[in-house]
Amino acid sequence: MSKSLTLSIFEIVGSPLCVASDDGQKIHDRIADALKEGQSVALSFLNVTSLTSAFLNAAVGQLYSSFTEEQIRSKLRVTDLQPDDRALLKRVVDTAKEYFKDPERFKKAEQAVSRGS
Repeated sequence: MSKSLTLSIFEIVGSPLCVASDDGQKIHDRIADALKEGQSVALSFLNVTSLTSAFLNAAVGQLYSSFTEEQIRSKLRVTDLQPDDRALLKRVVDTAKEYFKDPERFKKAEQAVSRGS
């Protein structure tokens, strides 16, 4: 039976404000290491008062570049997340899944927008 790891976002970030992608990267690295070892991960958002999509993209969204949706769904659990933040996480995950299915399409769209086309 594989071990389960609980990560306290508040303790790792050291603040109730989870807004910076650098902080999200710290969370991502811990999750990715655990998933590579076959561990299950519970992400606890207890005491987090502010959450941004930049943080969640770095922490969770980019997992979809290295792991399958099935791996993430079966091994990653989220707890203590407010309903508004849960909706934000869902949007981040949905966007990440679409992006990593076809990153080239997103890059072309981004280039077209930046050129004003």
